[in-house]
Order: sequence, then structure tokens, then C-alpha cells
Amino acid sequence: MTEENKNMLDLKSKKPEFHEPKGKVSALAYWENTRGTHMSVADKMFATQFDAFDAWVEAAVPAIKRGNKIIMFGNGGSASDAQHIVAEMSIKLHKERSPIAALSLSLDASAITACANDFGFEEIFSRQIRTLGYEGDIAVGLSTSGNSENVLKGLKKAKRMGMTTVGLTGETGGKMVSLCDIVIHVPHTDPGRIQEMHITLGHMFVGVLEQKLGLV
Repeated sequence: MTEENKNMLDLKSKKPEFHEPKGKVSALAYWENTRGTHMSVADKMFATQFDAFDAWVEAAVPAIKRGNKIIMFGNGGSASDAQHIVAEMSIKLHKERSPIAALSLSLDASAITACANDFGFEEIFSRQIRTLGYEGDIAVGLSTSGNSENVLKGLKKAKRMGMTTVGLTGETGGKMVSLCDIVIHVPHTDPGRIQEMHITLGHMFVGVLEQKLGLV
């Protein structure tokens, strides 16, 4: 049986292709390695990124008070992070309070697929920003590399419309840096470690914001 035929059988059966590990796999070693890296990244971020975080909060407070909103967007895990943070603004973080106006751009499957089909996947955020955004809003793009084309185009559109642009990214920030008024760098290149810090930043942002707005 040829290798191609074997692959065809796998596709038909939908059975997972398990293999023997190449060496001994230690859960403890993986645990300790991840713990060490996570804590190192967290320490570096907390040591270097407060000014950018504070600028994000200080931009958001007057924006929300004057009736604007916070728009967040990203791909894959970053899309989930954007939804997570937005939910905690519009619903609550810990205590019941009035909602904070916030919107995630990865929720409307019809709009996303229509735009991807008609204009290309790289336009899925810029089109929605043009539709739903207003001058004075806060547009927050999440990209671990800082180079996701659709996130860059979303930020570019937001900047042209008079929004404050914020980037949550990784160590270098990629092309995102030039498009953002505020950039928060997580000092690492592993997407998993970066996204862990993005959620931490999001929780802190919501917690401080609701206090500064006098909602809790």
C-alpha cells in the first residue's frame, strides 16, 4: 500500500494519527519549563510596560465618559482574548455594575465571511470599523507578531477615522508599532506566553477602568 493510500484511509476513517514519542515525555519537566518562562515574561512585562498600560487606561476613561466605545479585534487565540476582555467590560469583572461600551469584531460570522468572500480576509476588521466605529473610539488590535495584515488594516482605518489606536503585541511589535498611539509589548516571541499576558493586561485594564469611572 502506498503512503498516499494510507493517508486516504486515514482521511476516510477520521482516526487520529498517533505515534510513539521520540523520547521520554515528562509532564513535570514541561510544567517547570513553562512555569519558569511564564514568570520570567510576567516579571519583564511588569517592569517595563506600566507607562503604556497607564496611557491606555487614561485614553479610555474620557472616551467612555463622552459616549464612545472600545473596539477590540484579533485572529485565533487573540480573537478569543478580545471577546473575553470585551465581555468583562460589557457585563462585569467581579462586582455588578453599569456596563462599559465595548465591542469585539470577531463575533459576526455573516459579516466576516461576506467581507472575506467579497473583499478578502485582510479587510474583515477594517470594514467593520468603518461600519461601527466613530471618531473618539478606542481601537485595540491584538497580534502576537504585530504583523497580522487584517489587524494592521483595522488599525490603519481606525487611525484615519480619528480613533485612538492601541496595540497589544509581542517583543518586537512588528508593523503594528507605527500604526498605534499606544503599544504594549509582551517581551517574548512565543504566542502562548504573549497571549497569557494579554489576558492579564485585559483583566487589569477592565479592573482599573471600572474604578476610574466610579462604577464599583
